[in-house]
Amino acid sequence: NPPPKLFSKSSPTHISETQEHARVWIPDADDVWRSAELTKDYKPGDTALYLQLEDGTTFEYKLDPATMNLPHLRNPDILVGENDLTALSYLHEPAVLHNLKVRFIDSKLIYTYCGIVLVAINPYENLPIYGTDIINAYSGQNMGDMDPHIFAVAEEAYKQMARDERNQSIIVSGESGAGKTVSAKYAMRYFATVSGSASEANVEEKVLASNPIVEAIGNAKTTRNDNSSRFGKYIEIGFDKRYRIIGANMRTYLLEKSRVVFQADDERNYHIFYQLCASAHLPEFKALKLGSAGDFYYTSQGRSPVIDGVDDDKEMCTTRNAFTLLGINKSYQMGVFRVLASILHLGNVEVKDHDADSSTILPSNSHLNIFCKLMGVAYQDMSQWLCHRKLKTATETYIKPLSKLQAVNARDALAKHIYAKLFSWIVEHVNQALQSSIKQHSFIGVLDIYGFETFEMNSFEQFCINYANEKLQQQFNMHVFKLEQEEYMKEQIPWTLIDFYDNQPCINLIEAKMGILDLLDEECKMPKGTDDTWAQKLYNTHLKTCPLFEKPRLSNKAFIVQHFADKVEYQCEGFLEKNKDTVNEEQIHVLKGSKFDLLVELFQDEDKATSPSGASSGGRTRLSIRPEHTLRGQANKEHKKTVSLQFRNSLQLLMETLNVTTPHYVRCIKPNDFKFPFTFDPRRAVQQLRACGVLETIRISAAGFPSRWTYQEFFSRYRVLMKQKDVLPEKKLTCKNLLEKLVKDKYQFGKTKIFFRAGQVAYLEKLRADKLRAACIRIQKTIRCWLARKKYLRMRAAAINIQRHVRGYQARCLANFLRCTRAAIIIQKYQRMFVERRRYKQQQAAALIIQCILRAYMARQHYQGLLREHKAVIIQKFVRGWLVRQWYKCTLAAIVHLQSCVRRMRAKRELKKLKIEARSVEHFKKLNIGMENKIMQLQRKVDEQHKENKAIAERLAGLESSHAAESERLRSEVARLRSVEVEARNNANRIIFLLEELEALRTEKSVMEEWAETYRDEMEQMQRVLKEETRQLENELNEERSRYQNLLSEHLRLEERYDDLKEQMSLTLVRLSITLKSAVGPCHSVHPLALFFPPYSLQDITKTTLDMSVVFNLQKKVAELEHEKQLLEDDLECREEQFQRARARVRATRLGIPLMFSSHTLFLGQGRQDLESENKRLKHELNQMRQLLMEDTTTVAMGTAMPGGPAYKLLLDQLNLANEELEVRKEEVLILRSQLVSQKEAMQHKTKDAGDMTQAYMGLKESNRLLEAQMQAQKRNHENEIEVLHGELQSLKEENNRQQQLLAQNLQLPPEARIEASLQHEITRLTHENLDLMEQVEQQDKAVRKLRKQLKVFAKKFCEMGESISPGQQAEEAIQPVNIPRKEKDFQGMLEYKKEDEQKLVKYLILELKPRGVAVNVIPGLPAYILFMCLRYADYTNNDQKVRILLTSIINSIKKILKKGGDDFETVSFWLSNTCRFLHCLKQYSGEESFMKHNTPKQNEHCLSNFDLTEYRQVLSDLAIQIYQQLIRCMENILQPMIVSGMLEHETIQGMSGVKPTGLRKRTSSIAEEGTYTLDLILRQLTAFHSTMCQHGTDPELIKQVVKQQFYVIGAVTLNNLLLRKDMCSWSKGMQIRYNVSQLEEWLRDKNLMTCGAKETLEPLIQAAQLLQVKKKTDEDAEAICSMCHALSTAQVVLNLYTPMNEFEERVSIAFIRTIQARLRDRKESLQLLMDTKMIFPVTFPFNPSSLSLDTIQIPSSLNLGFLIPV
Repeated sequence: NPPPKLFSKSSPTHISETQEHARVWIPDADDVWRSAELTKDYKPGDTALYLQLEDGTTFEYKLDPATMNLPHLRNPDILVGENDLTALSYLHEPAVLHNLKVRFIDSKLIYTYCGIVLVAINPYENLPIYGTDIINAYSGQNMGDMDPHIFAVAEEAYKQMARDERNQSIIVSGESGAGKTVSAKYAMRYFATVSGSASEANVEEKVLASNPIVEAIGNAKTTRNDNSSRFGKYIEIGFDKRYRIIGANMRTYLLEKSRVVFQADDERNYHIFYQLCASAHLPEFKALKLGSAGDFYYTSQGRSPVIDGVDDDKEMCTTRNAFTLLGINKSYQMGVFRVLASILHLGNVEVKDHDADSSTILPSNSHLNIFCKLMGVAYQDMSQWLCHRKLKTATETYIKPLSKLQAVNARDALAKHIYAKLFSWIVEHVNQALQSSIKQHSFIGVLDIYGFETFEMNSFEQFCINYANEKLQQQFNMHVFKLEQEEYMKEQIPWTLIDFYDNQPCINLIEAKMGILDLLDEECKMPKGTDDTWAQKLYNTHLKTCPLFEKPRLSNKAFIVQHFADKVEYQCEGFLEKNKDTVNEEQIHVLKGSKFDLLVELFQDEDKATSPSGASSGGRTRLSIRPEHTLRGQANKEHKKTVSLQFRNSLQLLMETLNVTTPHYVRCIKPNDFKFPFTFDPRRAVQQLRACGVLETIRISAAGFPSRWTYQEFFSRYRVLMKQKDVLPEKKLTCKNLLEKLVKDKYQFGKTKIFFRAGQVAYLEKLRADKLRAACIRIQKTIRCWLARKKYLRMRAAAINIQRHVRGYQARCLANFLRCTRAAIIIQKYQRMFVERRRYKQQQAAALIIQCILRAYMARQHYQGLLREHKAVIIQKFVRGWLVRQWYKCTLAAIVHLQSCVRRMRAKRELKKLKIEARSVEHFKKLNIGMENKIMQLQRKVDEQHKENKAIAERLAGLESSHAAESERLRSEVARLRSVEVEARNNANRIIFLLEELEALRTEKSVMEEWAETYRDEMEQMQRVLKEETRQLENELNEERSRYQNLLSEHLRLEERYDDLKEQMSLTLVRLSITLKSAVGPCHSVHPLALFFPPYSLQDITKTTLDMSVVFNLQKKVAELEHEKQLLEDDLECREEQFQRARARVRATRLGIPLMFSSHTLFLGQGRQDLESENKRLKHELNQMRQLLMEDTTTVAMGTAMPGGPAYKLLLDQLNLANEELEVRKEEVLILRSQLVSQKEAMQHKTKDAGDMTQAYMGLKESNRLLEAQMQAQKRNHENEIEVLHGELQSLKEENNRQQQLLAQNLQLPPEARIEASLQHEITRLTHENLDLMEQVEQQDKAVRKLRKQLKVFAKKFCEMGESISPGQQAEEAIQPVNIPRKEKDFQGMLEYKKEDEQKLVKYLILELKPRGVAVNVIPGLPAYILFMCLRYADYTNNDQKVRILLTSIINSIKKILKKGGDDFETVSFWLSNTCRFLHCLKQYSGEESFMKHNTPKQNEHCLSNFDLTEYRQVLSDLAIQIYQQLIRCMENILQPMIVSGMLEHETIQGMSGVKPTGLRKRTSSIAEEGTYTLDLILRQLTAFHSTMCQHGTDPELIKQVVKQQFYVIGAVTLNNLLLRKDMCSWSKGMQIRYNVSQLEEWLRDKNLMTCGAKETLEPLIQAAQLLQVKKKTDEDAEAICSMCHALSTAQVVLNLYTPMNEFEERVSIAFIRTIQARLRDRKESLQLLMDTKMIFPVTFPFNPSSLSLDTIQIPSSLNLGFLIPV
């Protein structure tokens, strides 16, 4: 195809200005344009160019001798692949085509800007670039800051609507199959996601739900597209003043009705018919008598009833759900399906020939019978008028039969007419469902309309389509030209207005008076008008007068129109019939008389149609696609209005709408005709580019100054072309001086920009590249010199080192020789010495042996003599001893006999005296003195003698046993020696056997080792599996926590929404009631509904009532969410329990813990549960006892405390017990005294020293005195207690009287007040009694401790006197307390407050508290401590209502203050810290052992005693989670604007990245300007966050989680923008990102937060930066990249986005990209491209007890809490 006329002249910069090797574009028949390189310089006057193609072939290119036009120049490689086509230096068709191809094929990018136009190429493949994360990434961004995308266009339209308060339009056009419908759908999805809806009616969901319905009834499969829209539509999406969606309206254009009755090969009818046939098996569709699509004539003509990858049954479910969502009820849906089924059956009605001019339908035609039953009409009437027609003349009416062909045409016309009516009805009711009662403030229109079409056979439909495109192209040209002119005028650039292609003559040819459409309508009015006569009128009127109208040479029934895109030949046949769109009126009358309500509604006037949802149409005027109806008498004229006139009116209305809006253009391109993914056909693409106006935009830009730079960007880019002296303080003057030297006159200076002619930027880039190349050569020269010198010095050093080693080796050889010589001499010396020494040793040994033998003989002789002498002496000793013993025995016997005789005589004398004295009593008394002591002494001696005898007997028995054991041992030893001897004989025989067994054991050992290795591998595998299971359980736990916390946030949002709706409803009701009262007056009665709804229409009242139901639905939804929340909590607890069990199982497996330990652990757990249940039972019994005590007390109060009553008996029992205790104490004193006396007597007998005995006596006497004093004191205490008991008895009597008086008073009160007063009185009385009992217990404990100390003092004194008190004598029993003076009571860490002070407490401590002043002046968490101390008092008084009210007030007040100041980080951080501290206090002082491990004894005394607040702890935990999420959102709102600018755009390392040329869509500059964010600002903001949380006393673990979330947001936002900005994916930007990340890590180190996991969240960003910097050539590089990018998903490893910033960087080859994709294909990961920036890590609140004691907290006076009383 030859190039178009707008490129017939060469570019402003010719190739004559270049040298050899210049690259140009030449025309080509296959590829349209091919690249070539000059092999010889071009000189003016040459008639040919010598070129070399890219494949290496050379040829001679002949220039046109008439024009001498030169080929177009190629752009530098640095500009190839730009996001905006206007950024190209050379603007022409081949450059545009090549840039689109590179982006589409190499980079897989389907969107490209062309000035204000977005070019979208259909990839024929699902791409992961339309998710919610992508929408969030584009939301709020400038159009040029991100890569081209349909979302960028939608965001620009949305932003301009809000900023300029002007309606917007997005015009999506293109061929069938180019992706228009999908682009429009994504644009609407973007608006629905970003804006939300103004009510809870989910309008945005309804807007999106309209797409499946419209696609089902208006889309069909064609040869070019599987989902081709066969009509045009313009959807207006309405917004309110807050720019939220409130509704939508759809206008349709030119439905292709002929598709209902005819489809070409490989095409289908509308989708709804096939969906209906696929669902024929459903019970509700049985009555429709449907079958498969092949059974019906209207759905089987194309012979392609199935679309690959599309399930019509599922699509039918989607369509029905969409109907339901839009409010079309089931009955109307079935009515629609009934009409559609009737159309299918009508197509199967067979018409037979009756004769040549008539036809008939058999009476038994089943399909017509079904049609009539479904439509509710008579069979006879319908069969007659299908084959006949009524003709009317001026005087009479007669019926004319139709031939078979005419009858078939009439049948098809009726089917088309019914479908068109149904289509209009559905669109109308979809519009009604999308309307809103809220006033529309502005709208954005999305126009999805067919593009320019040309086929081999073009008819009426193609003519209308091309006519609409002519109108749109004219509007597009005017808009582009106007924007271009405004830019130059804004910059004050002198520019001659250029002529652009104006297609007004072509439009006049079509729509002007006596134009093509006018002649067509005139011919349709003629009674005998035909297509031939109309063609002749066209020839006669325009053939000679209009150059755009032509007649084909070989046809008289066609004409040619020269459109803006191409010449199109139209066949006249069928124009009149299609324009008339006639239907047999009798058939319409039959249908209007149907009993089927919906069918009647289709054919009646619109003002009588009812809404399927039961709601009125609302108050907003809607633009209809059909002209207004005339009066009823002219109803038939509707059929006479031609299709062309209707289409012209609709198109005029559309153009008026577009002219009053700001348009945005999306041009969809179809890359190939075979629907191959990412396949680019240049011929098809260039044809569409010429037709859609993209090249016209390029031409207008190229005619002026297409390249535009700001002065700062120009200076930054081309600073390398300047010398130091050329740089001036003013950038503008510096740029002017440089351009005067480099470029002559092909530029202009504006106010803020420099404008260049086409080609000048390429020239500047060439100069810059040459300068950089020269600098690189110099650097290479210096580096190579340095490398060469380094190599020389290394070689010189190596030579010197070799010489040194050689010389050293020689010296070592000489030294070795000298050492060997010296060693030989020494060896000789020692050898000779050894020989002599050995000879001397032998002689010496012989002499010593002789001496030894001689001396031994002499010693033996001397020993024999001494032995004989010694034996003689022994014999003499024994003989002499025997003689002396014999003499001694005789003498001793004589003496003993003499003594016995004398003693017998004396004893007899003494016996006589004793008998005489025994008769005397006094003597008996004297005799008994001391007898007791003597007996005791004798008894003691006897006991000692027994003990000695016993010890001797035991020793003797031990000796006997040892002797027996020794004998046994010796016998066993002999036996053992004998057995050893036997074994020694057997061992010789066993050795061989043992060796064999050893060999077998070795074999078994090897087998066991192999088995052990296998077992070890299995164990490692099992450990890995267990680790994986543990990790999965942890992930599941985190996911459950995330779900739970997300539900909490959703619950909070719904609560806030519920509160807002309540306030709004209350305000609305008050306003309406005031209005109605003022309108009606005081004398009129008002209907109850009139208080809520304006009295204008009952339908409005009904609709408002429906809106009121939203509140109840919301309440129901909140209840369901609470139930779901409870279920999730239970699920979370179960999963945590499973996780703990799995962790214990893993730990047991690792440590080898036996199963018995696990069972023991389970048993202990069961035991613990039993103890807990027992504890609960005891608590229950205690409560019952308390209840009984209260009943008894009540009984006492009622008058039963009389003598003989229970209370009186109780006091008497206490008195008796006290008396008994006194008697016991007296007995104990007497026993102690007797023991002291016995000790005294024993001391008198044992002590001989008189002084010691006196001192002991005095000590005992003092002790006795002390004991007597204690006895008297106890007696006085007893008397005092009796008096106290009498006083208590008296007080009880008084209390009884008072209770009787109160009872009398209460009887006079109502029952409710009586109960309330009684309960209040009982609570007060029991509280006072409890306090008194506590004081008594404290006094008793102190008295016991004092008495025990005294007893220890006495025992110590006894020990000092030499005697210790035996253990049995120590007083372990409780001692009766004595009177102790009462001291001032200590502060118990409670704050007493009154019930009426609760509101003041909440007001001063929560609602009106300023976090900044509190955080600076008092301890962190002071409000939490104060609130908990107040809660302790409520718990101490056992007032459950007070506890409940206080906790509820605290929670609601915190929610209120956060709702009011939720955007203030300091406020949210302050209350997060205090909420966590309050939660920790509830745990720390709950009394549970797990939370009391770190408490001091004083803190344990402050524990809660009456109430279990576990449920409230869960509520507070949920509140803390909500506050944490609000803190994260607040932090994200502050950080979000800083991240992209500070992390990506700002150059922290100056000069690292350059600025590339940009197009019309200017990107944010990376050069620091005023007001831009830098990395330092981000770090300062992070420091401010951290210091604020530390100042508020936030838990360190919670601070770590917040910092981790902050760094995740920074990393995710930066990575997402990097992936969506191709210009940022360069080597220098990777270096910049890594430096910025290192600064963030340094900040973490400074704050000691490296272990919080924040660094790991930056890992994807770090790997993305490394990916930009690594080599990308070989397979080794691919392997390194795959192993390095483990934190990036497969979709995020996008090497095709890599963009060189200068000539020296190389692009990544396609082969390398495919290698990476092949290696990453096995990864099982999500295909999501972007990270979820809204994701919040699950937060946990680890228990953090406070070391601060509650009794040490002081309340500052600045808090105005003077009404709190410390207790």
